[in-house]
Amino acid sequence: MRILSAAVLSLSLLSFDATASAVPTPEKTSDAALAAAIASPTRTPAFAARDPARHPAEELGFFGIAPTLNVVELWPGGGYWTEILAPYLAAGHGQYTVALPVGAGDEEDQTVARWRAKVEAQKERLGSVKQTLAGPGHFEIAPAGSADLVLTFRNIHNWMEGGYAEEMLAASFRALKPGGILGIEGHRGRTDRPQDPKAGSGYVREDYVIALAKKAGFELDGRSEVNANPKDTKDWVDGVWTLPPTLSQKDKDRERYVAIGEADNFVLKFRKPAR
Repeated sequence: MRILSAAVLSLSLLSFDATASAVPTPEKTSDAALAAAIASPTRTPAFAARDPARHPAEELGFFGIAPTLNVVELWPGGGYWTEILAPYLAAGHGQYTVALPVGAGDEEDQTVARWRAKVEAQKERLGSVKQTLAGPGHFEIAPAGSADLVLTFRNIHNWMEGGYAEEMLAASFRALKPGGILGIEGHRGRTDRPQDPKAGSGYVREDYVIALAKKAGFELDGRSEVNANPKDTKDWVDGVWTLPPTLSQKDKDRERYVAIGEADNFVLKFRKPAR
């Protein structure tokens, strides 16, 4: 597994861009089309129920979403963001590409199958969704220099576990146009503990991700606290999966974990330098 050396990480942290400060969460979005996509009654009810924890309008607005953009999402999971981004971009004559997991195991294979079935069943509403692959041996997520925006939500720990986080970020860099944006949301790890290079708990230090992205060539462009959760102490018996929505402990201490809510998540925006 290829990981950052301590020296590279230290240098990256010393060069941290203080101007890329945390951005206050906007209370409203001025994008009526995005608001309509989020409010659509055709969305999966379980996904819509998570909106108060995930803040889709605010987060996408922070990343600079617009309906005419060429957007690539890496590893869409069950399709929470697909149900928002696909119809929004289709209506605006943008392009939505999804890079699906490859080589991630049987569980991910089943998730991909369910995602594909969802997209096929709703193709009239979701529009044309391009599909590529992302994972070991498959890092051409989109034609080089074609994407305005590459997004990934709560996946960086999976790539670290698999040993190809650097390759995924390099693939994102290649796919983006000069000046294009990479948006990363992830489970924020504690700064008083060293980073597990395999991220076994699901938590990843924010400074570690910044260092990885800078190594790939990106510049830090902004940070948002839209999905911060100070109740999350990040020392759970089963890592981040102890908390909602997974609730790995099932009924044991369920009310306690539900009251804490979803994990504390960082939201980072990186820019590919315009050259």
